[in-house]
Amino acid sequence: MATADVHINYVHAQWSSRWVFVLAATGSAVGLGNIWKFPYMVGQGGGGAFVLVYLVCIALVGIPIMMAEVLLGRRARRSPVNTMRVLALDEGAGAGWQFVGWLGMATGFLILSFYSVVAGWTLAYVFRTASGVFATQDPQQIKALFGVFVTDPAKVLIWHTLFMVTTTVIVARGVQAGLEKAVRFMMPVLLILLLALVFYAMGSSGFGQGIEFLFSTDFSRLTPGVILGAMGQAFFSLSLGMGAILIYGSYLPQSASIAGSTFMIIAADTAVALLAGLAIFPIVFANGLEPAAGPPLIFEILPIAFGQMPGGGFWGTLFFVLLVFAAWTSAISLIEPAVAWLTETRGFRRMVSAVLTGGLAWLLGLLTIMSFSHWAFSFRFLGLEKTNGFFDIFDILTTNITLPVGGILIAVFAGWKMQRPHLQDELRLASRAGFEVWLFLTRFVAPVMVGLLLLYLLFGHYFDA
Repeated sequence: MATADVHINYVHAQWSSRWVFVLAATGSAVGLGNIWKFPYMVGQGGGGAFVLVYLVCIALVGIPIMMAEVLLGRRARRSPVNTMRVLALDEGAGAGWQFVGWLGMATGFLILSFYSVVAGWTLAYVFRTASGVFATQDPQQIKALFGVFVTDPAKVLIWHTLFMVTTTVIVARGVQAGLEKAVRFMMPVLLILLLALVFYAMGSSGFGQGIEFLFSTDFSRLTPGVILGAMGQAFFSLSLGMGAILIYGSYLPQSASIAGSTFMIIAADTAVALLAGLAIFPIVFANGLEPAAGPPLIFEILPIAFGQMPGGGFWGTLFFVLLVFAAWTSAISLIEPAVAWLTETRGFRRMVSAVLTGGLAWLLGLLTIMSFSHWAFSFRFLGLEKTNGFFDIFDILTTNITLPVGGILIAVFAGWKMQRPHLQDELRLASRAGFEVWLFLTRFVAPVMVGLLLLYLLFGHYFDA
């Protein structure tokens, strides 16, 4: 196939502008993990010292791999599977490279199945907070409420279904009428809600303590584990290795700058994560609570704070609405690669593709729902005890294995298999030196660093113990 053949017969619509792509990709990157995990990692990892390491990791890993995904997607204008198939043929690489597309699409689909369940929890908590239930409960009762909720399959199923149906409807409407309209509305609202929460937190007695927790610089906390954690956050927070950025890149107008768009996405993603910390931790400290990582912070610790503070019902409701919007903008990027593949490969109408993909993800999500109740089982993975059955299996498979492997393979293909003129044609960087730096990072630095991350995710606990 001639090189020019890659650029004809576009199967899909395009974003109406570069800014919409930035909004969409930022929405994909900004998810539940940004709201709770990044701020906590900053506070525990040395504040400003962690942020500095994180930005270095972004420069060495996040930027080169994100640029690689976007350029691959835009060059082929197809779903991840067909992008890798077409480009492998065009570049004279082996047909086996389409495995990278399958891996990314399957990873995104698997993540969506359990992400929808957790997002359903946040949707339920919008209404729980608005009802004022937390204002009448003590801390132990609030924590117990969450435990009772997640172990009730019928209730969780309702919210999982509602979230997945909404996601499917958005994606079924198409690129401009569905995805684009959604992110044009959701992302500005998400930012307004976040700024409103930060403004409220500024008036709390814990704002100074929250600032100190997030930004006091302590390099003594930068252990090898913390540094690798920063590298992992730099990789995972940008939705790399799951086909989302690749498919969004396939809708990017040819005139848009890939490098400029990537920098804006990364800046917005990092800013949202830091603003989330400024909104959350002053409230936590003002109420005499300890910051905690993971779901307990969202579903057990913060409801206690909202229940104790004046106007907590209102501000708590805004917070969970913010989480739902963040979850929706991520979910539509997770489902889109599979929908695009069905549409272009099987000839299905987009609505049929969306319903099939959403329905299958919904069915698979039932395993996650039951993992917290009737189908819960324990197992050991590389010496670690896991207790939530299929949910832990899906999480380990994607986070610890397929995502980093996908990121490594994307970097290797772009850096070593793509012809230099084709890379330059897509990136169109202003300086030759900038291109050479990107190529060096993509070929050598990013794959090695993500490889180290993969080893740490699999075996790091043996050294941390």
